[in-house]
Parts: sequence; C-alpha cells; structure tokens
Amino acid sequence: MSLLPSPAVARTLAAIAVGALLVGCSASVSIGKSEPKLSADELATTVAEKLADTTGRPTPDITCPEDLRGKVGTATRCTLTADDGSTLGVSVTVTSVEGDQINFDIKADDTASPAPAAN
Repeated sequence: MSLLPSPAVARTLAAIAVGALLVGCSASVSIGKSEPKLSADELATTVAEKLADTTGRPTPDITCPEDLRGKVGTATRCTLTADDGSTLGVSVTVTSVEGDQINFDIKADDTASPAPAAN
C-alpha cells in the first residue's frame, strides 16, 4: 500500500508550497481594551484565501489550532489538508500590528505528510 499522495494531490501541494513560501497578509479585528487577536477560524479562512489567491488553486482546507495574538513575533502552525488526507504545515508569524490590523507572513512547509494509512 502506497503512502504517497496521488500525482494530482502531490502537484497541488507542491504548487501551494512553492507559491506560499513567504506570503504577506493582514487581517483586521476588533480589539476592545486588550491587544488585537484573530480567532483561529478567521485566521484559517484568511490563510486559505491568501493561498488560493497566490497559487491560483481552489481554496484549500486549512485549520488553525489557536487564535493569533496581535504581537510582533507571535507565531502559530496551521494545517492544510488535501482531499486524500495528506497534510502540509503552514507557519503564520505576526510581522506588525497597526491599530486593529494584524499583519502576518505565511510560509508553507516544503514537503507534505502522507495521508494516514487506512485500517
């Protein structure tokens, strides 16, 4: 049984990795009286849209495990999951904060992890 992604999935993940080596992005959030924060769901949506815009591919399935705090240097890891279950890590790092706008860079890993083996 092969654990390698299908050729089409491999090409898609490779295109995302190459196209998103380092992509700048920003999102605005409401801050109230504390530091700005972007919810995990909003972050995942923003990252997915930016990757799709950068690569010219359909919007990927992205999940982020935590909110992104609006503090320069703060980082989190999101996961892109392909149709076959293989995954690609995506790093998100805050580069600047301007009022309620959090600016961040997105960097996709160079290689994907294979889909889990079926039982």
